[in-house]
Amino acid sequence: MPIPKHIVSAASIVFNDKGEILLIKGPRRGWEMPGGQVEEGESIKDAAIREAKEESGIDIEIIKFCGVFQNVDRSICNTLFLGKAIGGAPTACPGESLEVGFYPIKEALEMVTWKNFRKRIEYCLDESTHPFYLEFNGKDNEGMIYKLS
Repeated sequence: MPIPKHIVSAASIVFNDKGEILLIKGPRRGWEMPGGQVEEGESIKDAAIREAKEESGIDIEIIKFCGVFQNVDRSICNTLFLGKAIGGAPTACPGESLEVGFYPIKEALEMVTWKNFRKRIEYCLDESTHPFYLEFNGKDNEGMIYKLS
């Protein structure tokens, strides 16, 4: 039996003190929430904090774990958190982001168009779904949602 190879990533929906959401414009997927792969020996929470800083220049504090989106076909588990900005300044980072900013929720949701990334943000914003687990495959970005209790 082959050794399983999975990718674990961590992303955060980060709010500033005006209730706006932090978005980065990546070179491949357009506007999205900051996030990326968890490094070996790193906690999921610490990865979300690190990725936010690397991609946006913003220091964050994790407030809450929201849930997991799992791409079964590609063996990717994306963990999602809510966070708040506690320092730094929005800064585009070469290789990571082309633009960075805080946007009102409605505007931010309209800006995010890559696959099911908007749905990820919507689930994180709806605390009645927490914690959630959504599984999907590469062909079906809608998936099946499970409310965990």
